[in-house]
Amino acid sequence: MSDVTRLLDAAVAGDARAAADLLPLVYDELRKLAAQRMAAEASGQTLQPTALVHEAYLRLIGGPSQDWNGRGHFFAAAAEAMRRILVEAARRRNRERHGGGRRPQSLADLDAVAESPDEDVVALSDALDRLAAANPRAAELVKLRYFAGLTGREAARVLGVSPRKADQLWAYARAWLLDCLNKESR
Repeated sequence: MSDVTRLLDAAVAGDARAAADLLPLVYDELRKLAAQRMAAEASGQTLQPTALVHEAYLRLIGGPSQDWNGRGHFFAAAAEAMRRILVEAARRRNRERHGGGRRPQSLADLDAVAESPDEDVVALSDALDRLAAANPRAAELVKLRYFAGLTGREAARVLGVSPRKADQLWAYARAWLLDCLNKESR
C-alpha cells in the first residue's frame, strides 16, 4: 500500500494529521490537473487553479466517507470534483442575477460581442451525464482524459482496461458526445 493510499484511508477515517500529511504529497499533481483544466476555460475566468485544487480537496477529504482503492481512484474522484466545481461556476455565472453570462465590455469593444463559453461547459456536462447513463465506463474515461488531463494510457490504467479498449471507448465517447451536442445546438 502506497503512502498516498494509507494517508487517504486515515484521512477519510477522520485523522486530521493524515489529511495534513496527504496534501503535500498530492498537491503538485492536483495543481497540474487544475492548471490543465483551467487552460481550457474561457478568458476572464475568476476561478484560479489554486482555488480549484483547494475546493476539490476539501470536497474529497471533508465530504462523506470514501474507501479509496488507491491513488488512481483518488485522482479520478478529484477529476470528477473539479468537473462539478467548474460546472457549478459556469451555471452560477449564467444566472441572470450574475449577468446571465454577459462579460464586462468597454465602449471600444461594443461591436465585438462574444458568446459565453460557459454554456459549452454546461452543455458538455449535461451530455456527459447522459453518456454516463448509457455507458458509465465511457463517461468515466472522458472525465479522466478531459477533466483530469490524463493520457489514454494513464486513464486505461485507472479504469483497469487495456490501452486498446480505452482507445475504443474514447472513440465511442467522442462520437456519442459530438452527436449529442450537435442535436442540442439545432
